[in-house]
Amino acid sequence: MKALIIVDIQHDFLPGGALEVAHGDQVIPVVNQLQDQFPLVVATQDWHPEKHGSFASAHPGKQVFDTIDLQGLDQILWPDHCIQGSEGASFPKELNHERIEAIFRKGLDPMIDSYSGFFDNGRKKSTGLTGYLRAKGVDEVFICGLAGDFCVAYTTLDAISEGFKTWLIKDATRPIDKDGFDSMISNIVEKGGYVVTSDSL
Repeated sequence: MKALIIVDIQHDFLPGGALEVAHGDQVIPVVNQLQDQFPLVVATQDWHPEKHGSFASAHPGKQVFDTIDLQGLDQILWPDHCIQGSEGASFPKELNHERIEAIFRKGLDPMIDSYSGFFDNGRKKSTGLTGYLRAKGVDEVFICGLAGDFCVAYTTLDAISEGFKTWLIKDATRPIDKDGFDSMISNIVEKGGYVVTSDSL
């Protein structure tokens, strides 16, 4: 069975948000149209506690986009974003929620970030997404959302490593950095993933 995974379409990643992805709102109509093509739709949601270790504000003297060592992992420092219960962490009303069967929250541990919808960045804790998909009989996943070069890409790579036939829907995704996204796409294809556009589905 096929599943659509919608990654982090939240206010803070949309234009005007704390960590906005340029033109991120343009994916919403595409994602809404895609949902009816899949028997199962799930979503991920960045859900950080205040003073999360990935926030530049938690490290005096550091700036947004600096890189530090956090628990032995390289960590890019971000603006405060997607704080639990905040408007920035919520889904926009324009996104069709009706077919989203389950939401997998990530980034809850204050000492480790979680780009992927499957695992934290150290692969120490699972979100439970793999088990949920397996229990539903899913063997093929299609992934879209924000941001293409981070949370979408890492979710895609983890889906491949978890044994799912994996597709990234390029026109239903927007990156922070185009060059970084192109590099991640090359990595995805090299690992056995596929890249498609919505009009081919």
